[in-house]
Order: sequence, then C-alpha cells, then structure tokens
Amino acid sequence: MYFFRLNSVPLLTATCLLLTAVVDSVNQVTTCDSNPWQIHRLFCGSGVINMQQALYGRSSSLVCAEGQPQQQLTNTLCARENTVENIKTSCNGKHLCELSLDYFRTPDPCAGTAKYLQTNFTCLPAITVVACESSVAHLYCDLGHVIFVYGADYGRRDRTTCAYRRSPNEIDNVECLQPTDIVAKRCNGQTICMITASNDVFGEPCAGTYKYLEVTYTCQYPM
Repeated sequence: MYFFRLNSVPLLTATCLLLTAVVDSVNQVTTCDSNPWQIHRLFCGSGVINMQQALYGRSSSLVCAEGQPQQQLTNTLCARENTVENIKTSCNGKHLCELSLDYFRTPDPCAGTAKYLQTNFTCLPAITVVACESSVAHLYCDLGHVIFVYGADYGRRDRTTCAYRRSPNEIDNVECLQPTDIVAKRCNGQTICMITASNDVFGEPCAGTYKYLEVTYTCQYPM
C-alpha cells in the first residue's frame, strides 16, 4: 500500500458553507491487488474522510508494476464503474475506513490486467456523536449555525464501543454496517436535533448484535 500527500490546493469542504474548514491537501492511498486478502485502509488523524476520486483498475503502466508481466500493464484504460460512489457510501464521514479489495473484483473490469485500488480523499473537521442502542443521540450547534451531517452508521464495527456489560456474542459481529441517510434528512439545517438509536428508526442490520449509532457532522452557516 502506498500513501502520498499531493500538492496543496485550497478546497472548500462539503458544500463550501463550512465555518472555517478549508482543506489544504489531498491524501492518496494506493493498494496493489496482489493477494486475495488485500485491504485498502483510509485514515484521518483528525477529522473525517471526504472521498474525492477513486479508481479500481489501471490508469498507469508504472503503478503497482513490480513483479508483473509486461502484458498485464499495457491496458491503462481499465476502470471499474461506480467505485467512487461505493467508497463514498462506505467511508465518507468516518475517521477510519478499511475496504476489502475482494468487493471490487466482481465483475472483473479488465481480465488479464494487473489492477490496483487508488483513492484520493481529504479530511474534514467534524464532531462525532455515538449513541448506544435504545439511547438518544444529541446533535447541536451554537446559535446562528445549523447541523450538516457528513455520515451516519447504525450497527457495530468494533468490540469496544457500547460494550459495557454486554455478552461476547452481542459484540462479536464487527461487520454489522448500515450507512444511513435518515439522520441527515431529519437533522440537516437544524440547530438542535435528537434521534433514537433503535431498530424502529433504522431497521435491523444484524439480529442478536448490540448496536450503536455513530454520527459525524459539522456546524455551518444556514443556506
């Protein structure tokens, strides 16, 4: 996996309405598709992921070329459809996002070509709120600003969040992921918003697992 920081370019975050959040650099991560268990990892040390561009396939004969036969490097017009949209759904609004390359392999966008996954993303300043199942998430902004939700997930992706006094079988499933736009629909544009982390609101993504709602948002001037 390669991790690069590209040229600094001023970039207004989200809808260009954030209070002071101007992102000054783009991160690039490249993962060569070299084994069946390859993982693509995106991380923002501060803030949350905002996907800009993504490619699964090949656009250069030089990237991930080591050890590959020359005939597998010549097709530089290979790109899987909907890669950006898929990664935005999975990763936008998160501090950390890990993607299995196996998800992108079918259908194969170009058989016989050595492929890689390459993503460009920025890190947006954000507020994160976590509400355990059956409790209420409280989102709020100071007077004169309103909520803008980057992303929300209802499920479970680790064994430590909302784990107090829970049995091992209730927290063992860490692949219970359900990105949702319900929080954005209910809360965007409001100064204060409360929403219950429950199956009644978000549906049941994984029966038997104790879940939580994780929301990342910012406060911006009203449109």
